[in-house]
Amino acid sequence: MEKDDYFKIKLGISSCLLGEKVRFDGGHKKNSYILGVLTQYFSFVPFCPEVEAGLGTPREPIRLLKEGSDIKCVGVKTPEWDVTEQLEAVAKPKREWQRSLCGYILKKDSPSCGMARVKVYSKGAPNRTGVGLFAKGLMNNFPHLPIEEEGRLQDPHLRENFIQRVYIYSRWLNLQEQGCSLGALQNFHARHKYIFMSHNQQKAKELGGLIATHEELNLDTLIERYLAEMMSLLKTIATRKNHVNTMQHIQGYLKKHLNTDDKEELSEMITNYRLGVLPLIVPLTMLRHHFRKYPNEYIEHSFYMDPHPGEMMLLNHI
Repeated sequence: MEKDDYFKIKLGISSCLLGEKVRFDGGHKKNSYILGVLTQYFSFVPFCPEVEAGLGTPREPIRLLKEGSDIKCVGVKTPEWDVTEQLEAVAKPKREWQRSLCGYILKKDSPSCGMARVKVYSKGAPNRTGVGLFAKGLMNNFPHLPIEEEGRLQDPHLRENFIQRVYIYSRWLNLQEQGCSLGALQNFHARHKYIFMSHNQQKAKELGGLIATHEELNLDTLIERYLAEMMSLLKTIATRKNHVNTMQHIQGYLKKHLNTDDKEELSEMITNYRLGVLPLIVPLTMLRHHFRKYPNEYIEHSFYMDPHPGEMMLLNHI
């Protein structure tokens, strides 16, 4: 997928977040950001594990209960109503439709869909150490799939990180569909190198080193390791320090073209971004401007300055 060839990528989502009335009380948890913004860019595949498990709507609410070393999912009013097996069953790998997804948005705090900090009850007292049973199965089955909760999407850094991972994972799946040769993998890495640097300088270097030592691994093993290390790296939120370092590397491609005033203006913008005076979009826009005047093939093919559609304005708030 080229930078200017964005299409509606397929994401899984908890049905209630789209306004479907599948909650235990017959209601929903419609999310305005998802419906108002993200539906313009993504094709959502709604799924409610509790309805799929046959629990019905409306239904008695359920919760996670710790008994010894086991975590069960039972009725709030009727603890003997144990739905653990039903919820675990709907998360098993037989769900082939999930293989085509490029990401998943889950309902926070849900005993079925919550990805972290779900209440687990023990002797009547709750603690936030649980994971929803469907979410747990999903993450086990697809450990590299970008997954986030709708509540965390309110944070601009977490939101940008998730959506960036979705687009990269989509390009990765497209690479696999086309047939991933060593040359194709090297090209994929080159186009994402600066994104990796903005997340973690050391791990980005190690990822590049993995490809450099490709003769020690067969291609299938190399691809598997690359995917695991790449998606792990991308979970680290990019920092201002790393973005500054990355932009300074990119700025180096312009050193023979810019006059003193242009160099000083660009450096000042990058510095003001580092100080928190400007959002990331400002120095990136200036870099784009200069590269339109002085094109560079390597930078042109890099996704760093265009990681996702600009209309989403994700870089305006970080």
